[in-house]
Amino acid sequence: MKEISLQDALDSIRNQKLFFLYLYGTNCSVCHALLPQVEEILNDYPEIQYAKLNVHEIPEAAGEFSVFTIPVLLLYVEGKETIREARFVNMASFGASIERITTLFKE
Repeated sequence: MKEISLQDALDSIRNQKLFFLYLYGTNCSVCHALLPQVEEILNDYPEIQYAKLNVHEIPEAAGEFSVFTIPVLLLYVEGKETIREARFVNMASFGASIERITTLFKE
């Protein structure tokens, strides 16, 4: 997953129809364990642009996205936050939500 800056994240949210942002921390074991599972799900949806952002390296991102714990999984549909999952994420539920939204978006 590509690392981006805060400005790039904001631009992608505005300009991409479907954009997923993974907010994580440098020494967060949950963040690093969850990332491959998230990538595995997102690989099935090429229409979703996605990236990650380290809130420890860019602390202002935590304020911009109202992050109180990490990791945070955000999906934006046409600039609007549609999915927000944080900390311990049920991957089956997350995958089902992604499937539902992309199916609705295609119609």
